[in-house]
Parts: sequence; structure tokens; C-alpha cells
Amino acid sequence: MDLKQLEYFVAVAEERHFTRAAQRLNVVQSGLSQTIRALEDELGGPLFVRTTRSVALTAAGGVLLEEAHRVLDAARAARLAVTQVHGLARGRLRIGAIQSLAPFIDLPVTLGRFRDAFGGIDIELRFDGSADLLDEVREGRLDIAFTQPPVLPVAEVTTKLLVCEGLVAVCPPKHRLAGAHDVTLADLARESHVDLRADWGMRQLIDASFAKAGLDRRIGFEVNDMGMLLELAAQGLGIALVPESIAKNRRDDRHARPVACADIVEDEEPCWEIVVGYRARGDEAPSVVVQAFLDVLVRQAGVP
Repeated sequence: MDLKQLEYFVAVAEERHFTRAAQRLNVVQSGLSQTIRALEDELGGPLFVRTTRSVALTAAGGVLLEEAHRVLDAARAARLAVTQVHGLARGRLRIGAIQSLAPFIDLPVTLGRFRDAFGGIDIELRFDGSADLLDEVREGRLDIAFTQPPVLPVAEVTTKLLVCEGLVAVCPPKHRLAGAHDVTLADLARESHVDLRADWGMRQLIDASFAKAGLDRRIGFEVNDMGMLLELAAQGLGIALVPESIAKNRRDDRHARPVACADIVEDEEPCWEIVVGYRARGDEAPSVVVQAFLDVLVRQAGVP
């Protein structure tokens, strides 16, 4: 058993889906499945109960998941400790990001903890559109970028999936779709929508999903702020499609107008993805500074 096998196992266990886990790890699904089978053979029994649509942990898998998290966290802590001993006394880290990282990634907290660990590294941060960010990593103007996955691979840039979360339809509690399950895109196309402006990655994802299904939709309001988007949906001025975590945060806010959610049928569900990209060829490791930052990110946020 090695660290890579444990990383693959944790990805499948957390995603409950081999395809999403392979996307998260940036590997082919057949290779991921082979690694899991080899791990199961080594440990003497199944770690997952597999169905056609998802996987679930066996009792043995549940025990291994807890231990795997502990081992992987210890390995990252050891690497960080050695990096600190070796230096990184001076340097620069240039970070680019899209606007909609929260609540998936707490970038300010990660930056603060990185500064505490490596105070001699100058940090630059700026926000831009997703396509431009990866180009700037390739051209050497950024060291790392948090963005949407590129449609086509970007030369000399490695991307790793950090977030893969389905969208839900947000509406008022008395709306006909409130609490519904397995809602289709055709159902949603009959509703008026509130949405973000066309240059937002989330808007582009939603537009592409409806276009792929051959559906048109009516957008009654177009805004440039996620909070305003949710407030308009809460007022019944149209439904809004947002990642589940964002909708949950809204529902948990006792000071906000109540909203409800409808779950989209799995085969049609748009999936909001965030990747981290850095300059490297093939299986090359990132630079020492970038790797140190990624280790802080993983330890702080628990992202893969």
C-alpha cells in the first residue's frame, strides 16, 4: 500500500463515484479502477459496494477512510516541515482566481496560514476570467490559478480538480418546484430564470447545459452578484441555478429570506467544477513554492 493508492481510495470514497473521482484526480477511470482493485486484493476484501450509478463504502472501507485521512495528512505535514527546514526564506507566489471560490475554498484563510509558515514569500493575488488565468500560468505571469477546467488542455499547465458539485434550482418555499427531486432541464426551461451575467463561468456552464439539451430558457433578471441572485430568487422573481453548497449557506442564514431547492435529475445535472492549475509538463511536480502552498491548502481546507 502506498500514498497514491490511499489518495485514489479517498477520492472515490468522498465522491461516491468513479467517474467524478477520476476527474478530481486527473487520471483515466480505468487506471483508477485498477488501482482500487489492487488495493482491495492487497487488503483481502472489497472496500466499496458498487452499483450502476454510485458506490458506497463497506465496513472495511469506512475504517480505511479514517486511517487514510490520518496517513495522508501526516505525509503532507512532514513535507511542509521539511520544506520549512530547507528554506523558502525568500521568493514570490503569484495567484490568480475566479470570483466564485467561496464557500468551496477559503482563500483568505489559506493565504494567512501560508504567510504564517513562509513569511519571506511575497504573495500577489488578483481575480480574472477563467480562460485568461490558465493562459497566464502557461506564459509564466502567474504561478498558480484557481479556475474552471479548460475545454481543451493548456500546454505545459497541469490542472487538478478541487471541486465537483451539482447545481440545484433555488426558489421560494411555496414554489411548485420547492423540495422536488429529479427535476429535468425541460421542467426548468418552463420557468423564468434569474442568472449571472454572460461572462461568469457559472452562467456559461448553465447556458451550455440547456443548449446541449436543445432547450431555450427565459432570463428575466441578469445580475453580477451572487447575493443579489439568491435574493431575487427568494422574492419569486425567477429560479436560480447555483451549486448546492451556496444554496445550503443561504438556507442556513436565519437573517435571509427563506428559499427552497429542487434537485436536478443526475443525468442532466450541471456540475460546477473548480481546478487548480500550475505550470508543469506531464507528471512533473510543481515548483517548491507552489507545492508548499498546495500542502497548506489541503491541510487547511481538506480539499483533495
